[in-house]
Parts: sequence; structure tokens; C-alpha cells
Amino acid sequence: MEARTLVILLLLPFVGVFIYATWSEYKRFKRDGRSEYGLTYDPETNTTHVGTIAEDEQSFDPEDYTPGDGDDTAGTDADTADLNEQDIRT
Repeated sequence: MEARTLVILLLLPFVGVFIYATWSEYKRFKRDGRSEYGLTYDPETNTTHVGTIAEDEQSFDPEDYTPGDGDDTAGTDADTADLNEQDIRT
């Protein structure tokens, strides 16, 4: 098999995915208009993903995240032991 044919066959799936993504984004743009993408946080599943951000919302910044903010269950069973205290069990 010729090297040029092999390179084309290897690149063809990537080109196809790129064309599909471009086409689907163009269709979304025609349907919804301009969108801003960013990292969004889902507190129900405790996951983040890239998606469209509504105009009145801000994207999720992991640097500003503090565990337990807005979560009523966080900190209810906090261990009161001093973490710097040595374990003296023998």
C-alpha cells in the first residue's frame, strides 16, 4: 500500500468528525444564535462539563469552589479530633 494512501486512510476519520462537529455547531448557531461556552457544575451529580452558559449565569471556576457551599449535608459529621495530634496507640 502506498504511503500517501495510508496517510489519507488514517486521517479520514478525524476529518469526518471535524466536519460533523462543524456542521452540527452551525445548525445550532442558526437555531439558537450566539452562545458562550464554559464549565458548568451540576450539584446533583457533583460533576462538571462543558456546555452553553445562559446570559444571566457565570461559568464554574474550580479555583473559587469551596466544598460544602450550598450543601446542607457537608460538615454534619465533622471529626473534632485534632489532625496534628500524634496517634499514640501501640
